[in-house]
Amino acid sequence: MPNPKTITILIVDDSELVRTGLKTLLEAHARTADCLLRVVGEANTAGSAVTEAARLKPDVVLLDIRLPDGSGLEACRKILASDSDIKVLILTSVIDDSLVYDAMSSGAHGYLLKEINAQGLCRALVDVDAGKFILDPSLTTRVLNLVRSGSTPPNEQDKLAILSAQERRVLALVAEGKTNKEVAEQMGLSDKTVKNYLSNIFEKLKITRRSQAAVLYTESRQRA
Repeated sequence: MPNPKTITILIVDDSELVRTGLKTLLEAHARTADCLLRVVGEANTAGSAVTEAARLKPDVVLLDIRLPDGSGLEACRKILASDSDIKVLILTSVIDDSLVYDAMSSGAHGYLLKEINAQGLCRALVDVDAGKFILDPSLTTRVLNLVRSGSTPPNEQDKLAILSAQERRVLALVAEGKTNKEVAEQMGLSDKTVKNYLSNIFEKLKITRRSQAAVLYTESRQRA
């Protein structure tokens, strides 16, 4: 059998107790879905999160929002601006409609609450590493309600109208959390063709992240 893929993780939380608990939990459930989870570092501030992410280049940064020296979302933006290959998964106790929306707009690849169980967290890390977007089930309704409230500026409302029918189909599947390979298989396209479609979509919508694309698609569906 081939060696399982190792997913490296940087844990960012201002609580030493939480960091230790998460590391212990992930080590106890290290092997999941044919992958190995390995914690390669820890950070307790937004500044150190950015520094450690640049130094360690983890596959996934497990990031809290509330940090002593600033917002985890600002750290998220800086991490992704420095290295677009890194995935950021928000793990927090903060339930705030606007923060969930801001996290997705900042390029985070998922938003989970700390109430999640060990199996759910490990599965989320594997899925995020594979390119999927993860949103805690308890937050889905809250995000949709925020969209329905009309908080998005009017000039953002018709963005998807500039996409072709095929581009909209690709975007719909991406919004469901599918990887490029899964989109290609479902649409009968090559991986390269899907990648080209996504490049065009991102350029037209003036975005850089799959999570931002998912937000725009969700908004569009709710206004339809």
